Amino acid sequence: KDLVMDLKENLSHHFKEVMVGLMYPPASYDAHELWHALKGVDTEEKCLIDILASRSNMEIFQMKEAYLMQYNTDIQQDIDSETSGHFRDTLMNLAQGTRMEGYADPSTAAQDAMNKRRLFSFLGQVFQEFQNISGQDIVDAINECYDGYFQELLVAIVLCIRDKPSYFAYRLYNAIHDLGFHNKTVIRILIARSEIDLMNIRQRYKERYGKSLFHDLKHFASGHYERALLAICAGDAEDY
Repeated sequence: KDLVMDLKENLSHHFKEVMVGLMYPPASYDAHELWHALKGVDTEEKCLIDILASRSNMEIFQMKEAYLMQYNTDIQQDIDSETSGHFRDTLMNLAQGTRMEGYADPSTAAQDAMNKRRLFSFLGQVFQEFQNISGQDIVDAINECYDGYFQELLVAIVLCIRDKPSYFAYRLYNAIHDLGFHNKTVIRILIARSEIDLMNIRQRYKERYGKSLFHDLKHFASGHYERALLAICAGDAEDY
């Protein structure tokens, strides 16, 4: 019998979401989250932003393959039909997976990584030059010129280019402390980043907000759900 089906049948609520989510390979998990964000009762724009603004070309490519295999449809078609305006156009561009960061060829991985660092350094210089010329940070300019989910998407792109762990620390803090208790956001970020940069996210979280992610998760969840989140977070004694 399939383990995922067993988990779905025997567990419940947010604990089930965590345990089932951990069964997916990264690309399949992204595809799963995006499909539900696009095809659920209401479109979950923040999920689309978190994933598409932060993934590399290779991660986008693998996610698109998984999406097609799991749901027998192209994600760009679903983005086109479920979103609109500049928000849709920007998501469509991100979903192409053709951002300038070097080709995802394993034989040139080291060179590609160097090219990506150079690109991000270049974009950082562009943002700084924008501030030198305008006297305004580019994020503040975006916030003044645009609104809604398009504005949130543009800001997310800039923040991910500047420092991706800081972006996810910010998203986790807001999700944990907002009165709406955004469990899906917390679960998605912890699972998706658990084998990538969660240690860096924990560090940024504590530096920025004074208390550790581990500490805040203990006050956010309870029972088996709490223990599952803390196990992913992998806190140590200094985090209590």
